[in-house]
Amino acid sequence: MMERHSAQSDTPPELAEDLLRGADEIAEFIFGDRESRRKVYYLAECCRLPVFRLGSMLCARRSVLLNWIAGQEGRVSLPSAKKT
Repeated sequence: MMERHSAQSDTPPELAEDLLRGADEIAEFIFGDRESRRKVYYLAECCRLPVFRLGSMLCARRSVLLNWIAGQEGRVSLPSAKKT
């Protein structure tokens, strides 16, 4: 019997654990609500949400989505403080 090695922080998660299958799963991961599946299609079309298709099923990796979200947060410019 093979023992599973514990994953290190710099090791990417296994594909099955990292893969989100379908717009419902992606919506639940991003928005916490499967009912937001249409937003997933919208974001994939207009905002370059990093998704791909396996056959006809829309898929995404959790790790890639988290990196994309972090990049989006970094693009937000905070209003500069007013000088008095």
